[in-house]
Amino acid sequence: MKRRRTTALAVATAAALTTVLTGCGALDTAMDCVKTADAIATSVSNLQQAVSNASNDATQIEESLTAISTELGNLKDTTGNADLSKAVDDLTKGVDSVRAAVKAGDTTPDITPITDAAAEVGKVCTPG
Repeated sequence: MKRRRTTALAVATAAALTTVLTGCGALDTAMDCVKTADAIATSVSNLQQAVSNASNDATQIEESLTAISTELGNLKDTTGNADLSKAVDDLTKGVDSVRAAVKAGDTTPDITPITDAAAEVGKVCTPG
């Protein structure tokens, strides 16, 4: 009888520990999402400044696009969240589009797709 109680207690403890650890993993993921969304917002702000800068420095624009792309790498495994997956895809397409425009010589590309998608990433990562 004592052995059954010990086994039952061990199983219950393992289940509780698994629940706690799973919760912590979800918290870490949520915090990573928030941090990444903040970093993307900073890079988008830098991009806006580079595009509106009087010199329209293509190097600064490219640096901002690269920073956004790097942060997107942190959000690639978003299959569990359809809204975040869509926002990441939209942001990736926006970055690719602006990068192509800059390479073609456009120093004042339309960055609206990037700003809109970055705002959506922020909204999904920091609900409420």
